[in-house]
Amino acid sequence: MLELFDRLLGKTERALAYFACALIPCMFVMITIDVSIRSFGLRPPLFTSSVVEYALLYLAMCTAPWLVRERGHVVIEALIAIMPDAVRRPLAKLVYLVCALASFLFTYLCWGIFWAYWVGGELDVRGVDMPYWLQFLPLPLCFALIGLEFMMYLVGLRSYYTYDLGEVKDSV
Repeated sequence: MLELFDRLLGKTERALAYFACALIPCMFVMITIDVSIRSFGLRPPLFTSSVVEYALLYLAMCTAPWLVRERGHVVIEALIAIMPDAVRRPLAKLVYLVCALASFLFTYLCWGIFWAYWVGGELDVRGVDMPYWLQFLPLPLCFALIGLEFMMYLVGLRSYYTYDLGEVKDSV
């Protein structure tokens, strides 16, 4: 059952990562058009800056759960590799727990902000009027996925560190 949940979690994270990848060429085209129009002395569309700023936030947040799953964040393997197993494994579990709790705390806080702007109906008024909740939309979802990923590490379904994966054998 846990493996099925993990597979669904992986598919969800992969879909979000593909969505983020699709944002990159869109941002590139929008910025290129904006700069080209400015180069000709014309006035570019007002929405370009706002949309690209939102897209950058979505890009960062939508790829974060996938990066946790793929062990793409920074880890100090050299320090971990020299630790004895009696220290290394409990410390890894503690790190997983702290990361999961922090992610779920951010989920809770971001959900509160998102919900307040959803109910309030405020607009982000810059180049174009956009609902302010749209800025916070990916935050609770992606932080929850990050927290779930760290929970998968905590329950031992996977390991974030290469020493558990047999990729590094007493390298020091």
